[in-house]
Amino acid sequence: RSSYSCCYFVLPCCFFDFHGKYSRRQSKKTQYREYLDFVAQVGFVCGFHVEEDCLRIPSTKRVSFIGKSRSYPPAEHALIDKQITQFINSRRTCAVATCDRRVGFKRKDHCDGLCEEVASELPEDETETAGTIWMPGFQPREKVEQIRNCASLPRDFVDEVVLNVANLLLNAAPLKSCSDMQGGNTNTWNQGESLSLREVAEHLNKETLKKLKSEYGGLQTLLKNNHQVFEVLNGRVHIRDWRKEKPPSKTKPEVKRRLSAEAFKTRLCWFFIHHPDGCSLPSEACPYAHGTEELR
Repeated sequence: RSSYSCCYFVLPCCFFDFHGKYSRRQSKKTQYREYLDFVAQVGFVCGFHVEEDCLRIPSTKRVSFIGKSRSYPPAEHALIDKQITQFINSRRTCAVATCDRRVGFKRKDHCDGLCEEVASELPEDETETAGTIWMPGFQPREKVEQIRNCASLPRDFVDEVVLNVANLLLNAAPLKSCSDMQGGNTNTWNQGESLSLREVAEHLNKETLKKLKSEYGGLQTLLKNNHQVFEVLNGRVHIRDWRKEKPPSKTKPEVKRRLSAEAFKTRLCWFFIHHPDGCSLPSEACPYAHGTEELR
């Protein structure tokens, strides 16, 4: 709708209409096929010769549509734009009717194409300004999408939270004795206690919680991002014991094993620096560097 010279490519994925989730109308088709037909219909209504293609990508949703040419001359652009406005409003009426049915009302459905009845009910000013107002109330996304998965939080802030939570787990219970599984001796390594995410949050200050609240997943996401230190299972936080981690597969080809070995030691070992008992693994078995001299 941007201009007559505009072309388009679309790879339909999530089932959404103009105003919300797509509502199924034909039970004889799969949901995916029905939605593909709807997306193709949008292209036809907008005056395109719609072509369908199947992409060579590793996905179950790989059917795409391409609109390279128009089915009408440039002189009819204003007429087609009016037709598009009617179509959009017919879909909006469909969405309202679906909501009404859920609460017990009945209304004629206008889902299956253009609807003159809906167009005749539109306010005159809305029809006249179809060229400038595409969809009243529509709010587009920001041009730059804000990253809210805790990855953009200041490093100092993340390190402080990690240290506070780790100390909380280490001091939550008396020393847990864990035999050194590598050497078979009786050396102990404090595994700490496990706490629920709620219990952990209760021990953090308000400013920290306020900062985490603006991120998707909040505290849980931050702890999962720091998987070197923590393990979050079923809503409970544990300090990760690297002795229990599965060793890398021995079936890897020699070349891949050599390349992965060269990729080791790119980060310092948190336990070597911060844990009161140091790292539970010897330097040669730990995937993280025990000191800056081991960094690659």
